Amino acid sequence: MKKKILLGAGIGLVVLLLIVVVVVGFFLGDVVKVGMETIGPKVTQTTLTVSSVHIGILTGSAGVNDLVLGNPEGYTSPSSISVGKTSVRVAPFSVLSGKIVIKSVEVHQPEITFEGNPFGANNFKKIMDNVNAFTGGTTPATNAPAGTKPAKKLEVDDFLITGAIVHFNGATLPLPKIELTDLGTGPDGITAGDLVKKVLGEISAATLKEVISYASNAGKAVTGEASKLGKSLGGLFGK
Repeated sequence: MKKKILLGAGIGLVVLLLIVVVVVGFFLGDVVKVGMETIGPKVTQTTLTVSSVHIGILTGSAGVNDLVLGNPEGYTSPSSISVGKTSVRVAPFSVLSGKIVIKSVEVHQPEITFEGNPFGANNFKKIMDNVNAFTGGTTPATNAPAGTKPAKKLEVDDFLITGAIVHFNGATLPLPKIELTDLGTGPDGITAGDLVKKVLGEISAATLKEVISYASNAGKAVTGEASKLGKSLGGLFGK
């Protein structure tokens, strides 16, 4: 009888623990969502919204739905980047250590809107200027004021972006796969700000490359058509 009571109590504690984990995981998603929407704009100086964040504490998995990064002041497009779904896998027990180990991040089919001059001022150049200003101005953890809790470092083993497209001047341009590996694998890890800087830098570089290629080819086509038109007009007027 005593064993049954102890067994029942043990099962009850396990069930209670599972309920707590599920409830905490449910509300933790809301906490992360608020954190992203608070910190993101400080880094990029743009709006950042997320519809929902789901976190599975036991599995170490997370999902971010409908992330939309706005545009800097002076640009009119509703967003610079929008992502329907992002999947994340974390080493669960690493959240209790000084460095959170993120096993993988998969960004699915982001839509990128490029606005401005690919050879001059544009929305992505402005965003990167803002990110560089933020990361360059942060206080290193070693120099943090007394009593300040140092920010957790990160390690990202694999960051994959697939199916990305770029909207530019009415054209839709596909981007090749972007993959970053072994970020922050050393003992010092990588800060969240530096991670954003690295990822946005890769996206910006890939986007700019495709936009410049498209603009150059469009320019060649216009020049070719102008040349043909000139020859036709010359023939028409006997030149």
